[in-house]
Amino acid sequence: MTEPSASSSSSYAAAGVDTAAGDRAVELMKAAVARTQGPEVFGGVGGFAGLFDVSFLKDFRRPLLATSTDGVGTKVAIAQAIDKHDTIGQDLVGMVVDDIIVVGARPLFMTDYIACGKVVPERIAAIVAGIAGACEATGTALVGGETAEHPGLLGPDDYDVAGAAVGAVEADDLLGAERVRDGDVVLAMASSGLHSNGYSLVRHILAQRGIGFTDHSDDFDGQVGEALLEPTRLYTSPLLRVLQEPSLRGAVHSLSHVTGGGIAANLARVLPVGSWVEVERSTWSPSPVFRILSDLAGSTLESSEGTWNLGVGMFAIVAPEAADAVAAAITADGIPTWPVGTVSTSARDLAGFEQGAKGVDGGAVRLTGAYAG
Repeated sequence: MTEPSASSSSSYAAAGVDTAAGDRAVELMKAAVARTQGPEVFGGVGGFAGLFDVSFLKDFRRPLLATSTDGVGTKVAIAQAIDKHDTIGQDLVGMVVDDIIVVGARPLFMTDYIACGKVVPERIAAIVAGIAGACEATGTALVGGETAEHPGLLGPDDYDVAGAAVGAVEADDLLGAERVRDGDVVLAMASSGLHSNGYSLVRHILAQRGIGFTDHSDDFDGQVGEALLEPTRLYTSPLLRVLQEPSLRGAVHSLSHVTGGGIAANLARVLPVGSWVEVERSTWSPSPVFRILSDLAGSTLESSEGTWNLGVGMFAIVAPEAADAVAAAITADGIPTWPVGTVSTSARDLAGFEQGAKGVDGGAVRLTGAYAG
């Protein structure tokens, strides 16, 4: 292959692509990425492919690989508006890695992808530092990634982030609806706020009221955008500790990550067909951010249950005799956890229940009562 001439190289720069800035961004992120990598990772930053030693899987009776991919969504618009980029990476890891723990798998490694209009090395490094920090917190190696500069397609300050991760689980330990039984207790785990779903609605509400992300508001306790960037809570490590605790082995039957689709739909996905749950709203009080946004919209909290998590980021369906111990263990690990309902397989009229979601023929769920004040 003929090497590019100086003139062709300079024309690439004239087209708006700065390869030197990309190299500088890699240098800035190297240390953060390295902290996520243990002896299983081969090679360093900059390779064409990430390498991960999975020889430990030979000790599994029947190893299953789990994979997940996602992005952060329009929450990135708020990060861009207030020029704060160090938390959006945790949102990405939360959306990807916490989907892997749902099946009981331990996350192994992750890759990321950042598309931007212009590579600003410090901004890219801040995003990746957030990803790396959350990978480190969840025991996930960040083994590779890509930053792509798309001038003319994205504005100079625009970017989007996405990622994918792989985990592993012993087939006998796989969690899912088939393990759920009549009488199982549904535990809710508190969210840290909006997480990374429903931001198109958030942005619409604020635009309708003429509120900017850089505005300061007593309701939001400071800058609006800063409050709305509260990063997604990470559930992987506390849940792995529960799943690996010998005294609680087999206690957790299924997990549900409350993301797009809201509360009832995501819980219904991990319940068996023919089962139902009534989730009691009175067992928790939604975080202030949800009440503020609902008030601004002139709507009720109940009307956004299919969009926002309203204070619940994850559900665990647990054997009744172990429910108290599981809730106590997760709470002691820093995530408030409490019972919200019980699984039933008795016959009843399911009118008004959410039944399955995203192509899954699951159980039926509805929320009942009023939220605690």
